[in-house]
Amino acid sequence: MKKKKKSDLVVIGTSCHNEHEKLKVPCEKKGCRYWQPCKNSQNCVMISARQGEKTLQEIGDIFGVTRMRICQIEKLIFKKLMTRGELKDI
Repeated sequence: MKKKKKSDLVVIGTSCHNEHEKLKVPCEKKGCRYWQPCKNSQNCVMISARQGEKTLQEIGDIFGVTRMRICQIEKLIFKKLMTRGELKDI
């Protein structure tokens, strides 16, 4: 009889990030839009986001870019939100 792996226990029809977090198994579905090579959060951006605040360096490490690039993206997002009126002055 073949021994079951933890990854075989992931329930179909639920959000996979909840299942991977619950079972502490890394996701292997590289086609998922939330998949990122980050072992301490089971390769899932959603799990990583729930783990709390991150520094710009930690975010850069997750996405494979520099801290400075994350800072540039952050400024761009704030600018867009300000022009759309979705964000008050910071």
